[in-house]
Amino acid sequence: MPLHLMEKIERTYNVPLRKEWLKAPRYKRAKKAVTALREFLARTFRVEIVNVKIGIHANLLIWKHGMQNPPHHIKVHAVKDDNMVKAELEGIAYEDYKPAPKKEEKKPGIAGKIQELKETAGKKEEKKEAKEEKKPEKKEEHKEVKKEKPAEKKPEHKPEPKKEAKNEASKEEKPAKEHKPEHKHEEKKAEHKKEEKPAKKSSKK
Repeated sequence: MPLHLMEKIERTYNVPLRKEWLKAPRYKRAKKAVTALREFLARTFRVEIVNVKIGIHANLLIWKHGMQNPPHHIKVHAVKDDNMVKAELEGIAYEDYKPAPKKEEKKPGIAGKIQELKETAGKKEEKKEAKEEKKPEKKEEHKEVKKEKPAEKKPEHKPEPKKEAKNEASKEEKPAKEHKPEHKHEEKKAEHKKEEKPAKKSSKK
């Protein structure tokens, strides 16, 4: 079976680079070494150069001593899978390159200070808005609690004194009714005594 029709192929190569990067000027030698490695792998695996990917560690090794001094040879482990070739240093697993998140560069001088002041002002406003949103919720909760408490106390304490007052009023009314006839008799006796006294004085004379 031909090599380019196989599904998955793994090979280790010691790729010569010096012959190729000597053709380029000094300030482009490392870049030329990377293209030479990709051309070698594309030629051996019979794929296009666009479908060849070099790992992070292999790329760092080529650029280790600067753009003017790339290595003469590099030993890589290449894997072809679905018409894609991925090469990395021998003994290291291939990892896709993930760019680091960009950091906002601070402007120099007064412009940088103005930018910092704007950022701090924006953060303070956000904090104030968050506090204002939290405060009314707490107040509403307290109001609900205060309204509920007196409603619970009213049936417990107020009906008792009313009953006591009614009982006392009823007790006062009953003896008044009972003593009325007694008072009338006493009044009649007092009237009779007064009438008798002036009669006795008249008889003495």
